[in-house]
Amino acid sequence: MTTLTPTEASDLFRRQPDRFLDVGAGEAAYRVVGTGPDVLFVHGWPVSSATFRQLLPHLVDHVTCHLIDFPSAGSSRFDANTPMSISQHIETVRRVVDLLEFDHVAVVGHDSGGMIARHAMVGDPRLRAMGLINTEPPDPSWRFKSFIASRHLPGLSAGLGWVAGKPRIVRSRAVFGDAFGDGELFRQARDAAAEMVGDLSAFPDIYFAGYTQDALKELAEAHITYAVIAGKPIPAPKELGVEPAAYLNGMGEAAGELRRFVLDVIRSGRVADGERGLEAMDTIFPDIDYRVFA
Repeated sequence: MTTLTPTEASDLFRRQPDRFLDVGAGEAAYRVVGTGPDVLFVHGWPVSSATFRQLLPHLVDHVTCHLIDFPSAGSSRFDANTPMSISQHIETVRRVVDLLEFDHVAVVGHDSGGMIARHAMVGDPRLRAMGLINTEPPDPSWRFKSFIASRHLPGLSAGLGWVAGKPRIVRSRAVFGDAFGDGELFRQARDAAAEMVGDLSAFPDIYFAGYTQDALKELAEAHITYAVIAGKPIPAPKELGVEPAAYLNGMGEAAGELRRFVLDVIRSGRVADGERGLEAMDTIFPDIDYRVFA
């Protein structure tokens, strides 16, 4: 029986990293979980080590999972002047292996992280095994081809730094496809809520009961919180299929979650993201007052 549930694995990436590793160009966020032989997980850009969250429950009883976020991704510390390039990510992996003082380590790379891991560890006697997931397929996507072809372009590092600081761009499907897409989980939640509302349409006493409306409030809260953090438009009540009162309650709860988000990103040095969250909170609270008391 696993000692880490899927929920606990996801929560691992919601809290602060165990520590930060100075890799010479920013600080890589570092998390470790599990017992056994050492395995280092290398994510692709621009996602984060949370990419591996669904694997962790199956692994932690067998290996020690070392998870890093490259500077420019996840919970890492960086700013607009932090150099960002494929070669820099390769150097980051090498420095992490040195800093963690591995005698022997297996490395798992996903997407462009597979390419980065291979270049970082080639010829390293400490490498005992390597696993590559969905990396450099026989017919790579135009995004992957563009990423590789652009590595020698002047100003690429500065450009990646600018992109990394723009959540609306990083999470845009036009730029990175579904790399940040939690759409399936949200769709499942909306479908379940719609089914509940449909089943209760003939039973208003149950439909308007606190437990039902609280469930719809949670649906609104999740969508609103995610939209603000991801830099996406906030969905309207009709889009979510919730009553106005439940929506307003969800909006108020979302502001509370944003407070937690602001504190987390400020602690990790991402002040600009914190300011964006504060601006959203400043917008939400007056909007609630207007809608309730107007």
